[in-house]
This record gives sequence, C-alpha cells and structure tokens, in this order.
Amino acid sequence: MNRICLSLPTNRACPATLTAMHGEAAHAAERFGVAVDLLVLDSCDEATRAEHARVLAALPPAPGVSVHHLGEEPQRAFLRRVIEHSGAPEPERLLDLMLPAGVSYGACTNRAFLLAAALGCRSVHRRDSDSAYQLHDGEPVFPVHHELPWLGRPAAEAAPAVTRTDLDPALAGRPVSLAGASFIGELSVDIAEIRHLHETVYEDVVGLWAPGHWSEEQRRDLVAESFTGAGTAPFTGDDSTLALVDPMRVDMCNVAFDRDVYERFPLSPATDTIGSDYFLLHLVHDATLPGILHNRHIENFHTPERRTDTGFQAYQLRFVKFLLSMLHLHHVYDRLAAEGPALLDDRQRVRTGRVAEFLRESARLDRADNHWRLDRCDTAYRKLGGRYAEFAERLAPARERLLAEAERDIEDYARLADAWPALVDAARHTAPGQGSG
Repeated sequence: MNRICLSLPTNRACPATLTAMHGEAAHAAERFGVAVDLLVLDSCDEATRAEHARVLAALPPAPGVSVHHLGEEPQRAFLRRVIEHSGAPEPERLLDLMLPAGVSYGACTNRAFLLAAALGCRSVHRRDSDSAYQLHDGEPVFPVHHELPWLGRPAAEAAPAVTRTDLDPALAGRPVSLAGASFIGELSVDIAEIRHLHETVYEDVVGLWAPGHWSEEQRRDLVAESFTGAGTAPFTGDDSTLALVDPMRVDMCNVAFDRDVYERFPLSPATDTIGSDYFLLHLVHDATLPGILHNRHIENFHTPERRTDTGFQAYQLRFVKFLLSMLHLHHVYDRLAAEGPALLDDRQRVRTGRVAEFLRESARLDRADNHWRLDRCDTAYRKLGGRYAEFAERLAPARERLLAEAERDIEDYARLADAWPALVDAARHTAPGQGSG
C-alpha cells in the first residue's frame, strides 16, 4: 500500500487546523486507498502542546490514518539517532541546522522529510497552521485530491486526469514530482500595513527581492504579483494543469513533493528568514521535472501575535533577512536555470552535489547589493515613521551581523546538502519515536 505523510509544522495554537487536517487524512485514505501518516511537529510551549495532544486524542479513529504528534524533544532524539547512524561529520552542528533555536521554515520541513523517510512514505504533503481549507457546497476543498495518485508516476499517466497539459511531450516519461496550489485571502507576507501607509514605500521595499540588475519595469511587475497568491476569488470547481510549475504560483502551505525530490535535496535551514522553505519549487522547475498546478487554494490568515510590538519587530526582521538572502539565492536560481535537465542523473533524480556547488559559489558573492538593500530598507522604514522607524533604529547597528548571517546561511545550506543523502539513508533505518514531548 502506498504510504504518504501529511505534515503540519507548528509553533502556535491551532486546534481547528489539526481537526481539519485529520479530515483530509481520512479523505485521502478512503478516497485513494493510501495509508496516511498525519505528522504534527509541535514547537509550541508545554501548555499549547498538551492542548494539541488532547485535541488529537479526541479525534475519531479513521481507517488507514496514523497520527504522530512530536514535540521538540522527541524530534531532537530522533535527529540524534539519525545523525549518529549517518556518520556525517560535525554531528552537533548538523543537529543545530536541523533543529535550531530560532524559527526556521526550512528546518521544520526538513525534519518532516526525514521523519517521512523513517515512516516509509513516498510523498510529503505540507500544510500550515495559519491557514484553513475552503468550503464548496458545504464540503472542505482538500488539495490532496490533486496530489494523489499522480506523484511519482510518469507525467503521461497523469495527462488524462488534468484539465490541460502544458508540457513538452519529450518530458512525458518523467515522474510527476510536485503538486501544488496557492492561497486566497491575506498577503502571504504580513506587510499589507506598509502598503496601506505608503504605496510607494511598499513598492520600493517589496521590489528589493528582485535581482539587482532587473529593470524598473521588471521590478514593478514583480511587486504587483508578490505575496498575493491566487487573489480572493473562492473555489467554484476544479482546474488543473500538467506542466513545469512556476514557483510563483505555489505556496508552501499547499504543496506535495515526491520523495525522489526531498530525499535528494533539503530546504534551507536559515533562521528567522521568510521564504527559506521555497527552494525545492525552483529546483523542480529548473530540473524540468513535471508537476501539477491546481486551484484548490488554501485560505490564508495572519495570527494576532504578529501585530504585537514584539511580534512586529521579529516579523520585520524575518522579512529583511529574506531580502538579504536573495543576493545568494538569485545567483543559485540563475545557475539552476542554466543547468536545466543536466541537474538530473540518469535515473531522473536531482544531482545533490552539483546543486550544493552552486550554493557554495553564491556564498562568495560581493556584498555590495546587500549593502544597497539595507540602505533602501533604512530609508523606507524611517519614512513610514512610528514603530517602523523604531525598527530602523534597531536595524542600523545590526547591519554587519545581518550581512554575515546571510553569507553563513548559504554556507550552512551547502553543508546540510552535502550530508543530506546520508541523513536520509540513516532515517530509513531509524524508528521515528512517538509522544508529544
């Protein structure tokens, strides 16, 4: 029986999301005849984690669904066993990259990837705690409807089941490696207040994630579509395309990967950096691996914590660190695009070492563009005034540290990528552990 991992990493209270995801897991098991491991990676405080455990324990049993609720201590114990079995160098450093003290969108998903390998899953289907399923005719709109059963199968087999095909026939024999959609509702990055306060400042700041050499027209086009997802129109009926999926059309709250993708390459372990979990979308596209783009979009919302003074400062820092990360990532994306199908070996799997080389290359780039980005951020935030100006005051003395962190983050990513195949192989032979920790 095919086994899949439906995964939710969370560091906030989300009882409604847990209940809804259990419903998707039950639907997947019943509709597609798969075994579903519902994996909740819980980084919440003890009281919230205990409430999550209570909610999960109260859910009615669903045939074919196994629930795994792991707090950080069980996760850490699992990772220690995996790292030890892998024989990888610098084991304590690897543990820090897999389970850092700070918030890491990539690291929490990397843990899901290794646990999925331990559980024997063929795919990982990721959701987020600050999102919800749409309803249509009173029923939840589950993305798994399009994610199964095509992942891992030749694209030619999926073609009759989708609305349209926009794929070179020469790629029809390659496996469907990704299925995804986006979101509707609030911006995926919580910066709508900036747009409300000053449209021009919003355009200037958001445009900073474009490559430095882009024209103003290209930058404006990017700003117009950034962080908007699929807009606000609700689901009315299924629409799907078999294609090389544009990374801008997929959100990580609504995506599934075949194991031949995530078992070959991890996500960035960078901490306190928005967007650190999107690399595989680019890798799948540029390696010319087929995917399914559908319209079962998730409803996105923002939690109140981000609007508190403490939450605001932390979130704006994550946004600025995202902008700085793009100096390195755009270089890598250019290298991926130039390499194209040569990124794959003769078994149509990603050549891990080759991609890691690009990461190491990018760590040696001149920092001038990032100095420029920080200058523009400083000017923009001071122009907004209030707590944005206060954030600029805090940002100024941290400039050199942030520049160095952006460089170190990409070096750490290459270090993790080098160790990844051994970690995955060790995970396949490691018991995942249980409990709410």
